Amino acid sequence: MLENLKELALTTGFANISLGQFIMILVSFVLMYLAIKKEYEPLLLLPIAFGALLTNLPLAGLMEGAAMVNGKFQPGGLIYYLYQGVELGIYPPLIFLGVGAMTDFGPLLANPKSILLGAAAQLGIFVALIGAILLGFDLKAAASIGIIGGADGPTAIFLTSRLKPDLLGPIAIAAYSYMALIPIIQPPLMKLFVPENERKIVMEQLRPVTKTEKILFPIIVTTVGSLLLPSAAPLLGSLMFGNLMRESGVVGRIAKTAENELINIITIFLGLSVGAKTSAEHFLTAETIKIILLGLFAFGFGTIGGLLFGRLMCKLSGGKVNPLIGAAGVSAVPMAARVVQKIGAEERPGNYLLMHAMGPNVAGVIGSAIAAGVLLARLG
Repeated sequence: MLENLKELALTTGFANISLGQFIMILVSFVLMYLAIKKEYEPLLLLPIAFGALLTNLPLAGLMEGAAMVNGKFQPGGLIYYLYQGVELGIYPPLIFLGVGAMTDFGPLLANPKSILLGAAAQLGIFVALIGAILLGFDLKAAASIGIIGGADGPTAIFLTSRLKPDLLGPIAIAAYSYMALIPIIQPPLMKLFVPENERKIVMEQLRPVTKTEKILFPIIVTTVGSLLLPSAAPLLGSLMFGNLMRESGVVGRIAKTAENELINIITIFLGLSVGAKTSAEHFLTAETIKIILLGLFAFGFGTIGGLLFGRLMCKLSGGKVNPLIGAAGVSAVPMAARVVQKIGAEERPGNYLLMHAMGPNVAGVIGSAIAAGVLLARLG
């Protein structure tokens, strides 16, 4: 009896857990706390955290692939099959489809110059790419790390899964963590790089945008963008198709499905799959620490790039552009625009910058997709 109990005890996870797995389980608890208590990007951080917990449970085999054992077929673990949506590049474009269906490109169309702010905010991608190379990462890894600066989780996952899938866990966690920390990271940079008198600028009301413009925009962007950069077509095309469904007004049922049920289901699968790539042997490395630090570096420079270009536009317009809206050029929609609104209202009560900030914010989504397409075209 005692021998049987001993053998049973040896088959439990408690007897087989490693120090690394124990640490990663604790990390997953911390991430769950941040998602639930602090509400840091909970829609994705909570599934990622729970995926990290599941993959580090010893003997569970949830990320094990299918295999032949003693001549018998042994199916893979549940999350192994869910992860194929990441491996095959399916989930990120579907997320973009849902984002497009819930995004209003009106502010960008009302002020087309704001697309330049979205482009300027991609500076962080290329600065971090250079930094990663200097720290010894190869070019594909550096590109995957750099894309964190776009502050777009699905884009970071899409590019990393194609170029450097082994780094998917730390890159995804860095990308979504910094997106969640936008209200903490961006305000000090805004106050450091934009003088008080410019932070108080009140901008003119945006012009109304016609329905025809809103319908033609996704069609034109998809056609021209995909012809110029075919590698960006999966993300750009999905984003614009979702938006076309929204603006056309003739497919309300499937447009609502894309922005609700579809994106919610894919978010669950994507989060669990990405979290499952944070196994102790791959995550607890010096490389991961470098990625986390470079991610912060990338995100900071993306914000700075947008702010500095915003200041340039302010000077060229004769003081009609509030440079704060440049911070929204990172593609964390709509959180970055809300931070701009908050800081602008603190500087001058009653100042309403939200819609002005939404222009560069949605431009940043397009910009990050194009940047990923460029990197994929050169390195994929």
